[in-house]
Amino acid sequence: MSLDLMKTATYLTIHLTVGFTVAWVITGSLALASGIALIEPVINAVAFFFHEQAWKKIAARPPKGATRQWFRRQAAFA
Repeated sequence: MSLDLMKTATYLTIHLTVGFTVAWVITGSLALASGIALIEPVINAVAFFFHEQAWKKIAARPPKGATRQWFRRQAAFA
């Protein structure tokens, strides 16, 4: 399992626990708290995974003004 997926899984677990607890304290209903706790964090965890992927692509961009020589060196390590 990649580090990004592991981070996403732990983030989801924490988010579900907090979401459920807050919703249960506010509503007093286990069923309603479960529903509330599942909807938002699951969507948020998926968004987090893609957010991480986007930042990896940004970090992998060539520096501004990169020359052909820079690209050749990068290709040699691929």
